Amino acid sequence: MSNNRRPAYLPIAIIAVVIIVIAAAVIVWFKPDNKPMATQQSLSASPTDKSESTLSTAQSNTQAEAPFAQSDALFVTGLERLPASLKGTQVDGEIIIDENKQLVVTEGLRRLFDYFLSAIGEEDEAVIFARVESYIRHHTPEPAASQAVAIFGKYVAYLKALPEIEKRYGNLQLQATQNGELDLNAIAQQKQDVASLRQQYFDKTTIEAFFGASDSYDDYSMEMVRINQNEQMSEAQKQAARQDYVSRLPDGAIKTNIMQQANLNELMARTDQMKAAGASPEALYNMRRELVGAPAAERLAQVEQEDADFDQRFTQYQTQKQRLLNQSANPAEAQIQIDQLEQQLFNDAERKRLSGYAALQETKTQ
Repeated sequence: MSNNRRPAYLPIAIIAVVIIVIAAAVIVWFKPDNKPMATQQSLSASPTDKSESTLSTAQSNTQAEAPFAQSDALFVTGLERLPASLKGTQVDGEIIIDENKQLVVTEGLRRLFDYFLSAIGEEDEAVIFARVESYIRHHTPEPAASQAVAIFGKYVAYLKALPEIEKRYGNLQLQATQNGELDLNAIAQQKQDVASLRQQYFDKTTIEAFFGASDSYDDYSMEMVRINQNEQMSEAQKQAARQDYVSRLPDGAIKTNIMQQANLNELMARTDQMKAAGASPEALYNMRRELVGAPAAERLAQVEQEDADFDQRFTQYQTQKQRLLNQSANPAEAQIQIDQLEQQLFNDAERKRLSGYAALQETKTQ
């Protein structure tokens, strides 16, 4: 792509964790409307130890349950009078129960909590607590409902405790920007402190369900940084180390997505290297086809052509715009001509980007 365009960074895709439900499980899948939830029978690959996966109502933290006391007076379904940011959206997440109506904790339960907690700032905390409890109890039988409510209280308490850990370590990413390298020892210690905090609020099954996928991505990212910061390794050795790490990951969705991200990272690095060496469009296409396949390689070539075309028209626009401003004694008339020039060279969508793109180019020349 043109050096004048912002790079098309492709962030790590956030994937949904594949949930293995226990034998003869009953799945209750929540939808964003107020209709009763459908119950489906589902078979799983293997049973789960209920001593780990089930939280009884008796085990619930009384402090965590306290904010829910008046929920019945505020809501019935939990979806009444939604805040502006949630109106028109689908409720994200799920609540799964087994054949005995015990809660099966999944990553989807955390997504459900986060969906409602995203309204913090629009609604008081007590209102959100009441809304979540009403939503859970309206769609979930006992004892699973009370188990989910208890976990929600603990989850909120955990989120409130997290900033204390973050405060102790400061902004590690900002420090890395200033110092040139990430302090991997500090990051590892911070991760350990977070892990210890989680153990104060959740059992092992809940920790794995809520945080297992994100922890795997964090571990991958740290290892990639560790390899990149190793000055004793050549680029070839670093590439081999990256591939070795990914190959040793357990098979599954996380490994698949990490492999895709690794290919994208290599794609961007090799693209920059080949362009700097004056590689032909055909050579770039062949390299991309090898890494990401023919359809993606063709799309990237198309995007680059579009970028180059836009850059050419933008350069022409800037030149003519400056000439009009220099030659005209009347700024208003010059602006009319500039507007006409914009209409000739760019479509409506491109015109909306002109001021931002011009500012970007200006920062690059400073």
